[in-house]
Amino acid sequence: MTPARTCKLGVASIVLALSISAAASAQTAQASAPEPSGFASQADVQAQLREMLGAMKPDQGFAWRPLVRDGANVAAIEIWKKPGRPAVHPSESEYAIVLEGAGVLLSGGVLIDPAARNAGLVEGSRIEGGATRPLAPGDVILVPAGVPHWFGVTGERLVLLGIKLPGGK
Repeated sequence: MTPARTCKLGVASIVLALSISAAASAQTAQASAPEPSGFASQADVQAQLREMLGAMKPDQGFAWRPLVRDGANVAAIEIWKKPGRPAVHPSESEYAIVLEGAGVLLSGGVLIDPAARNAGLVEGSRIEGGATRPLAPGDVILVPAGVPHWFGVTGERLVLLGIKLPGGK
């Protein structure tokens, strides 16, 4: 080989080696980068909702399943076929969007016969006082931490996208 040809091969080999090294570094950086934010398309939401409805027993009044998550933070689909018990989340606000169905939200007032179910949930027998609001698809709900609330169902079901947030001070 001539010196010029050897030099061209040497440069080409170095460029190729650098390209491979750069690609490997980029893959390593991508692998160690944090996961992107959770995402669920409308098709994902509908598919999960169909699966959840298919899995519910005829007498089952409530189902909950995470849709997207970031560690302990979860956005979950909630299906209410029957009203739940009045509740308070002492240290978490509850944010929800009505996806489908119809119902009512009773919030505020005083929780009667409170009983702690766990650190994040106190349930009662009823709420005295408070305000009642009808719920329909597209409605947005934010119940502050410590506020009694109750969801009623006024049709076949009420479907929410629910998220618990640390309560504001």
